[in-house]
Amino acid sequence: MKIVVDASVIVKWYLSEPDSAAAEGLHDEDTIAPELWISETANALWKRHARGEIDSRVLDGFAATAGSSTITTEPIIRDIAYALDLARRLRHPVYDCLYLASAIRNDTHVVTADRRFFAAVAKHPDLAPHIRLLGA
Repeated sequence: MKIVVDASVIVKWYLSEPDSAAAEGLHDEDTIAPELWISETANALWKRHARGEIDSRVLDGFAATAGSSTITTEPIIRDIAYALDLARRLRHPVYDCLYLASAIRNDTHVVTADRRFFAAVAKHPDLAPHIRLLGA
């Protein structure tokens, strides 16, 4: 089965964090993500670097491997209208809702480590089946 992974999960493929092992287990899955996963993941890693938490080798490693990722990368434009509707309904950022819109269109779920995103979606019975919290 295909699953959507968001940047909060993908970051754990590059860093040793809580639930990194659970994230690693998703490498064997057929993963999908909207194309913003690349910039979101790069930005999250850069923030850690700017705070002195990781060295440049992690950034370089991401830059070297992102293009050869096994993630099926989907164009954002495909889901932007639906993501905007979801963002209004959930009162949650559009970039997260792009992952949710992709999951719904692909009749699957998004796996996230973002508890705030999970909570926003989980309280809507019609949307809750389309999100899973990493490690739960």
